[in-house]
Amino acid sequence: MTSHKIVVEVVVLVVEVVVVVEIAVVVVVVVVVVVVVVVVVVVVVVVVVVVVVEVVVVVEVVVVVEVVVVVVVVVVVEVVVVVEEVVVVVVVVVVVVVVVVVVVVVVVVVVVVEVVVVEVVVVVVVVVVVVVVVVVVGVVVVVVVVVVVVVVVVVHVVVVVIVVVEVVEVVVVIVVVVVVVVVVVVVVVVVVVVVVVVVVVVVIVKVVVVVVVVVVVVVVVVPEQKKEINRNNVHLHFLRVLKLSIN
Repeated sequence: MTSHKIVVEVVVLVVEVVVVVEIAVVVVVVVVVVVVVVVVVVVVVVVVVVVVVEVVVVVEVVVVVEVVVVVVVVVVVEVVVVVEEVVVVVVVVVVVVVVVVVVVVVVVVVVVVEVVVVEVVVVVVVVVVVVVVVVVVGVVVVVVVVVVVVVVVVVHVVVVVIVVVEVVEVVVVIVVVVVVVVVVVVVVVVVVVVVVVVVVVVVIVKVVVVVVVVVVVVVVVVPEQKKEINRNNVHLHFLRVLKLSIN
């Protein structure tokens, strides 16, 4: 009876250990699954938000690029117009100078012919004044044109710098998103690996426990049970012999 009770208690203990281990494994697996699902949902939400933001930013960048293209075209047209105006101014200045020179030559010839010194001086002064006025006006026009061109170029350079800054911001956002996704994936992989290792360890422990119980039963309990059975048989045989002797 004692050996039988020991066997029963050992079997009950093994069953209880196995049940507890299985419950622990189920709890761990459920927790890991919940964590993985939450992480996946968070990653999906983050990716969706980032994609929406990136689409908006890309649309803005496209609009800015179109504006830059238009601005560049306008700048080119303005430069062409300015060059044409400069050419016209130069031509006008040259024509005025030629006319003045011709007038001077004519006046000088007339003065020489008439031999009037006073008239020559007056004409020369007038011609010099006219030439100076024409040159000053031409220089002022050229300076104004150059200033306008410089201002336009500076404005367009500022616009290009703004576009470059927008593009850099987009690249930074993309890099941050990639880093976040990589970190989340690494965390999920680590969690899965840990769960797998825990499950494998639990299975190994269960197998070891079962093997130990079997060995104990085979090596200790079974021989003890056989000995007890033999003792009982001997005792019964002795009682039978005694009973027969008494009878």
